Amino acid sequence: MGEAVETRAALVRLRRSTGLTVAFGGLTHEAGQLRITELHGTSTSALRGLGISSGHGLGGKSIAMARPCAVTDYREARHISHDYDAAVAAEGLRSVLAVPVVVRRRVRGVLYGALRSALPIGERAFDAVVAAARDVERALVVRDEVRRLLAVAHEATGVAGAREEIRAAHGELRALAPRIVDAEMRAEVLAVCGRLTGAARPVDAPVPPPVTLAPREVDVLRCVAAGSTNAATAKLLGLRPETVKGYLRSAMRRLGTHTRLEAVVAARRAGLLP
Repeated sequence: MGEAVETRAALVRLRRSTGLTVAFGGLTHEAGQLRITELHGTSTSALRGLGISSGHGLGGKSIAMARPCAVTDYREARHISHDYDAAVAAEGLRSVLAVPVVVRRRVRGVLYGALRSALPIGERAFDAVVAAARDVERALVVRDEVRRLLAVAHEATGVAGAREEIRAAHGELRALAPRIVDAEMRAEVLAVCGRLTGAARPVDAPVPPPVTLAPREVDVLRCVAAGSTNAATAKLLGLRPETVKGYLRSAMRRLGTHTRLEAVVAARRAGLLP
């Protein structure tokens, strides 16, 4: 499951930044059940593949309530069901925190942080687990939007006269690409962007000599093509306005143009923009 990349990355960062002995978690599958797929710091495989149902155990309570839940001593806790005691005991966990991953009001997963001693999980570690869950949430939002845009792009490329839809999908995908954690998915998105640039070109358009632009130069021209000012482009791309101007000057020089509009037209003719 591709989404495991986001969970794995968040848990690795979590253990590096806190004193938590163990970090683990998982996301819901198509059938709606959550399974523990990512383990970091564990000494056994007792938790791997464990299915967590809403309302059952600490993670299930977190799912049902859609908020973080914690116990200082798991085996003595009175406010959770003990469906998963055998796996927790096999791993030797005592103090456990479960934080739900919530996207558009739907719980999509749970991240756990745990200690092998019955000590309260400190505020710093608590905040770190919550922050890790938020990171996964943002990554899943990006992934969902990418899937939607890929479907739009696929549909638009088969429709005559859909050039503006193609350009819009291309622009949004280019903007999302740097935020995609999964390298394989990011490469897929950039490949689709390349296909979209060709799909938007008129069939009878002459093929211009090849021109190469840096990825950020293409991003800046994409924003310019959409009507963004240098200041707006800088905000969209997380750059300084002076840096945007530098990329724009460089792109114009490579394209042999003298104005922003000429650069956009030349980039489209060169197949660099749809």
